[in-house]
Amino acid sequence: ASGDYVSQQVTLGLRPASDWSLQASLGSGRSGARETDTQQTLQLQWQVQPAWSMTLGADQAQDELLRTPERQAVLAPVDRERAEAIIAAGVAHPTGLLSEDEAKDLLACHGIPVVPTRIAATPEAVRAIATEILARDKACVVKILSDDITHKSDVGGVRLGLESAAAAAQAAEEMLARIRNQQPTARIRGFTVQPMIRRPRAHELIVGMTDDATFGPMLMFGAGGTAVEVMRDTAMSLLPLDMKLARDVMRQTRISRLLDGYRDRPRADLDAIATVLVRLGELVVTHPEIREIDINPLLADDAGVVALDARVRVEDPARGQRRPLSIRPYPGKWRRDEIIESVGAVTIRPIKPEDEWLYAQFIERLAPEDMRMRFFIARPHLSHKLIARLTQIDYAREMAFVAIDPQDRLVGVARLASDPDRLRAEFAVIVASDLKGRGLGWTLMQQLISYAREERIGEITGDVLAENATMLRMCRELGFRIDADADDPALRRATLVIPG
Repeated sequence: ASGDYVSQQVTLGLRPASDWSLQASLGSGRSGARETDTQQTLQLQWQVQPAWSMTLGADQAQDELLRTPERQAVLAPVDRERAEAIIAAGVAHPTGLLSEDEAKDLLACHGIPVVPTRIAATPEAVRAIATEILARDKACVVKILSDDITHKSDVGGVRLGLESAAAAAQAAEEMLARIRNQQPTARIRGFTVQPMIRRPRAHELIVGMTDDATFGPMLMFGAGGTAVEVMRDTAMSLLPLDMKLARDVMRQTRISRLLDGYRDRPRADLDAIATVLVRLGELVVTHPEIREIDINPLLADDAGVVALDARVRVEDPARGQRRPLSIRPYPGKWRRDEIIESVGAVTIRPIKPEDEWLYAQFIERLAPEDMRMRFFIARPHLSHKLIARLTQIDYAREMAFVAIDPQDRLVGVARLASDPDRLRAEFAVIVASDLKGRGLGWTLMQQLISYAREERIGEITGDVLAENATMLRMCRELGFRIDADADDPALRRATLVIPG
């Protein structure tokens, strides 16, 4: 029983597109060279315990897989036009690195709180800007601005707590002389000047994004500050995230226990931290030019969060594509508002996992006959698992469009599930019993056909009860071919070939 062994456990949570996570842990050890009864017992325990752990882990993973996410709060509006302009300027730069003020502006465009930052080309410009800042704040911060210096504090490129404009200008002159002596080849673009944020009981966090060689864009969260490499307290997650997944990745770090509060130190605003993770994920998903993001530190306490420093690198997709996301994100571009005669205003959008309660209420309101026409049984058992499977979908393999009325009620669903090769897909559609024959089903089906066309699905089919004359008539009007089912005379097969 001597020799080396390695214990390896990798858990990949196969969640729907808006809700996945990745965790991995590796450990190793060496058994003794001499075999004894005790060693044999320990070896047997080591062999058996992982089997139990895997069983329990699988059960827990299944429960987590089908959990219902909380309904997302409305996030801050995104200034997409401004964000695209900032990224375009970065792409045009030889290094692809945004300046500190540009990086912070980009974060602010997606609702991430940042400290206001201004650029000064010379120490005298630092003096002028510091004068303006000190008219409102007690102190300011001066930092060197250079694409060639990643860790500014390592070269004396950061001065904190400067309480006069003269001190700020002198600090700029001193750091310029020091850096020219230590790194004479470094290209200095100037200085950044910002208010000094005094939150002595705040935690320093790091939040970032990297393009992993295997999994594509991934988010990082953990303990930040100048000791980030020493502490090595970070966790990684696939993108995109919802609030629950954001909290999950936070809990994987040691600093999360400090964020919960201890003794006289209050609990940090965990929702504000999770919101930053969600918004950062949305920023990365929205802009494929982004290759790296590093927010360090992100201050967090009971009053909220604020990013003090940020680094962003971008690249023109024409020169090299970013690796694709491991999880297909929520296809928000398919959301649209419609006004349907005899129905009124509705919002048609892809389904979300948090729609479970709306979906359950919708099914409960359906007449038994409409249920039979859709599910081929009078009323299916509305278990949590059933509805979770209908609302938590993989957007890479299927799609479901829901119609939501102004009262936030779900009033119709159209669904498409494709084969693995995406050559064919099956459809299904159902609308609220009191809205049948008013054009809502037609609108949902048109959305479904448009989606199939863009996804280059060659053919969509569906089984319809022969007695469902309304559905069969709509299919014919949409161009479907109707055939009898060879195995079941009660069914008809509706088929639509979609030109490439």
